Amino acid sequence: MDTIFAQATAPGRAGVAIIRVSGEQAFDISQNFCKIPTNSKSCLRSLRDRDDNLIDRALVLKFDRGASFTGEDVIEFHVHGGLATVSKLMSELSFFSNCRLAEPGEFTRRALSNGCLDLNQVEALSDLIDAETEAQRRQAIKVLDGSFSDAGDSWRRDLLRGTALLEASIDFSDEEIPDNLHVEVADLVEGVGSSISEVLSRSKVASKIRSGFTVAIVGAPNVGKSTLLNNIAGRQAAITSDVAGTTRDVLEIRVDLKGLPVTFLDTAGLRETDEKIENLGITMAYKRASEADLRIFLVSSFDEDLKIPASSDDLVVLNKSDCRNGIELSVSGKTGDGVPKLLELISNRFKNRTVEDFVAIRQRQLDGLQAALASLKETSSFLSHRPAPFELAAQELYFAVSSLDFVFGKVDIESILDEIFSNFCLGK
Repeated sequence: MDTIFAQATAPGRAGVAIIRVSGEQAFDISQNFCKIPTNSKSCLRSLRDRDDNLIDRALVLKFDRGASFTGEDVIEFHVHGGLATVSKLMSELSFFSNCRLAEPGEFTRRALSNGCLDLNQVEALSDLIDAETEAQRRQAIKVLDGSFSDAGDSWRRDLLRGTALLEASIDFSDEEIPDNLHVEVADLVEGVGSSISEVLSRSKVASKIRSGFTVAIVGAPNVGKSTLLNNIAGRQAAITSDVAGTTRDVLEIRVDLKGLPVTFLDTAGLRETDEKIENLGITMAYKRASEADLRIFLVSSFDEDLKIPASSDDLVVLNKSDCRNGIELSVSGKTGDGVPKLLELISNRFKNRTVEDFVAIRQRQLDGLQAALASLKETSSFLSHRPAPFELAAQELYFAVSSLDFVFGKVDIESILDEIFSNFCLGK
């Protein structure tokens, strides 16, 4: 297998750039630039090219096989982050045979192949790199630290034991096999099914942390929706005017709301009109508002017809708080009065929905867990019959284990690996 190298830090001018080299020849190749550290230590070295010219003074780190990110021998060169310095070192590395630039995600793919990470941890690493908010970071770390994998191992052990018990009942039916083996199997199946169901129920909302929550600002024309959106965004994101019907499309602003990714939507004013283009905007407003996780109904009076049914989490807010006296839930997009309190209410509503435990947030994971749960329900159904068809129950348990193996990457998953790793940067 080739030895690979890449810049592990973001490209561009910087104080420090890290060049990572991984593979069987990593140590031998690196010896051509400097004397590498011993016993997985770090040291400061002068890096020299093939003509013995100084490239840079660099911090050199050595990671022995089994103790590195990839599980292979790894050398890291921490050089000054000038473009010319990085380019020179990469050019020198490419000179050696069987040493090439890594493909996107190839370091992580080798970590998976060498058992340093499982498939869910690989996806969590991608999420961690892409995390824009604190909630996204915490969610990715929960999976990356192995909590989800530990749960999967526990489920798999219990189901394999259940399968073994059923197989024993089938193969040794004439022997002295306890009559109540199916009771233990039923308990194991119920326990695993309950645990998977709990993860799935948490995952429905927790997936929003990765994709982001959506808040639609809805109301009549000229009620101040665009002005409120501009205040939340902290800039002139939407055109404001005294002319009714100015907003005809749905404007989106994504913000980090106390660690949560939230997209605010400014929608067209809801009213009856014969204007064709405005009607298209109003139709889109109804659609996006109905799909939103939460709606802010901005009104001039609490007696207004909201046009759209409000849920328990939605907020009905009075506009022009700067012209009102002590109204509890009112805002002014113009002055910002009441906006911090509104954002606090929205943040609290979303935080109440989220969980701090590990969850399944990828569709692949959700599909696999749902398939496993369906097989477990079939198993329970078979075990409830008398006499119980142990052969059919055992087959359903095999299906459940197979579904879990797909979720946790214990089967042939080449068909999905290319898509996953193509999203990684070169140095990862």
